[in-house]
Amino acid sequence: MLAVRHWSVRHAHALERLYALLERALIASGPVLARLGIARLERPVALVERGVKGFLFDCRMCGQCALSSTGMSCPMNCPKGLRNGPCGGVRQDGSCEIKPDMRCVWVEAWAGSRHMDDGDLIRAVQKPVDHRLTGRSSWLAVARGEHAKPESSSRQ
Repeated sequence: MLAVRHWSVRHAHALERLYALLERALIASGPVLARLGIARLERPVALVERGVKGFLFDCRMCGQCALSSTGMSCPMNCPKGLRNGPCGGVRQDGSCEIKPDMRCVWVEAWAGSRHMDDGDLIRAVQKPVDHRLTGRSSWLAVARGEHAKPESSSRQ
């Protein structure tokens, strides 16, 4: 799993483009999904999302996906749960102070963001995690128009 997670960070640019296509499709299909009943679709879509994103990013299904802002490195993999950057305990070699055998999620995020078209999105402050959304599909949130991409710091 860790090897795939590192692969995803190294290929952040391609995954960013793939996600842009998915995002456009989700937004376009929003009205259709609403007519079908988004609440009814939550469980099956979340199951598919968990499988895909779990494999590629070791996703924790927080319901508030920030992958497009964090170099395709899921910040929820941080043992401290930090969503806005590394703690002061990142070791010289880039490893985590809590799990020394693991590379810091934010070191990975920075590396991945350098491959992305809008790599400055890593500088955008993420909202605190709303634990009520844990396990819910962030894809359906995009389809509902509830998941806005943050602006890059260069545009603010």
